[in-house]
Amino acid sequence: MRAIVSVSDKSGIVDFARGLQELGIEIFSTGGTKKSLEAAGLKIHSISELTGFPEILDGRVKTLHPAVHGGILARRDLPQHLSQLSQNRIELIDMVVVNLYPFVETVTKAEVSLDEALENIDIGGPSMIRSAAKNFPSVLVVVDPVDYGAILQRLRQGNIDLEYRKRLAQKAFQHVALYDTAIAQYLNEEPFPEEMTIALKKARSLRYGENPHQQAAFYFEQNVRQKPDGLTSLEQLSGPEISFNNLLDLDAALNLLADFSDPTIAIIKHNNSCGLASHNDLAEAYRRALSGDPVAAFGGVVASNQIIDLATAQEINKTHYDAIVAPEYQKKALDLLRRKESLRLIKVAPYPSSFSESYLDFRRVRGGFLVQTPDTLTKPELKPGVVTKRAPTDAELLDLLFAWKAVKAIKSNAIVIAKDQTLLGMGAGQPSRVVSVELALKRAGDRAKNSVLASDAFFPFTDGPELAIKHGVTAIIQPGGSVRDKEVIALADKHNVAMVFTGVRHFRH
Repeated sequence: MRAIVSVSDKSGIVDFARGLQELGIEIFSTGGTKKSLEAAGLKIHSISELTGFPEILDGRVKTLHPAVHGGILARRDLPQHLSQLSQNRIELIDMVVVNLYPFVETVTKAEVSLDEALENIDIGGPSMIRSAAKNFPSVLVVVDPVDYGAILQRLRQGNIDLEYRKRLAQKAFQHVALYDTAIAQYLNEEPFPEEMTIALKKARSLRYGENPHQQAAFYFEQNVRQKPDGLTSLEQLSGPEISFNNLLDLDAALNLLADFSDPTIAIIKHNNSCGLASHNDLAEAYRRALSGDPVAAFGGVVASNQIIDLATAQEINKTHYDAIVAPEYQKKALDLLRRKESLRLIKVAPYPSSFSESYLDFRRVRGGFLVQTPDTLTKPELKPGVVTKRAPTDAELLDLLFAWKAVKAIKSNAIVIAKDQTLLGMGAGQPSRVVSVELALKRAGDRAKNSVLASDAFFPFTDGPELAIKHGVTAIIQPGGSVRDKEVIALADKHNVAMVFTGVRHFRH
């Protein structure tokens, strides 16, 4: 057997090559790989011995040659292929061990030049990988050092079956596809190009999906135009295996907290916030968040944008939760919370409040994807325009902005009732906006008196605001834009209620 070994990632390659040679496999190599193997005492042939041609153009052309690709691509079951190899003095190549130039690592460095990026686009490597993968019934293609041990074991047993070869070929084509996707991302200057691929790498398998009969896994996205963030930094400190639904709730919580700079606690249940509060004392923020809906909070996810201290941990410990997520935990807090074996303790870096220009939101629909830029808070909406005779007081405006950030993260039609930077009640996912108002007010109860209301979209009728005003709401924040805005504003003026328009809608379906 003859093998070509040329790798950028050299982890494990010396032991693998030594194992191949012990099995009598002849190795041909190039450049740095050849030097590394020879430095380890292995006898390695150069690619030039195969091609009869020197490496040229600073190494850009060394394996792009019929002696290489002919030996890889020839079908062993076709006599005419073997005859042509013989006529052209080309020998068979039975294994290709290749991984590619570090393009992703290069272009994600600060201030990388275009010339440097282009020099790290591998040409010969992908060509050999594709040739070997195309001819996988006869040629082993190896792109991942993780596979070295298993391949050696199978070679020693003389058991490289077709199914295993096929699996290696699939992995090889996917490896090249991810590589090409990274190059296309780097060169792309359009927000929505005519063609697009998404590069995903498996982070972990999951026990099941939203329901036990569904299989699931978590993949992180590789995008050279944006820094890795979000759940890619997830570290589980204790508790049972993390679930599909846990990850959905963690993401919802962290997206919500990204809009808050003050110490804030969110309690998430089924992707919606059933508790949310900001306060300089984190333990008090938790107590206020829990007061939003202590019944719904049971079994939910608690999220903090600050380090969990012992006082906050002691409060959280009084209620059963599935998970807690925070950027860090004080040691005493961690020791206390770890006593609950059923509680997942998660450490995740805070989500940034802004997104890179290349960040896109993908929504799966049957047959394709809906793609959009992310929903972010804009500067103008954080200085909403007063449309009523009475402007909100400073305290009301603080609560209105708190409620506006909260309602952005709740499923539409979304309504939030808030006071003292605490979510008192919310209505979510209702076809009718007035029903969402009813649900939010029902949860707030008597606490709705002197509270504020936020609506993620305009009020199409006066019924929602009228109901809220009857229950004691004194200020309202909404996008505006309804044909009945004048009627809604007149209603607010009639009851001396302050109303501000943001001019921005935040639907979340």
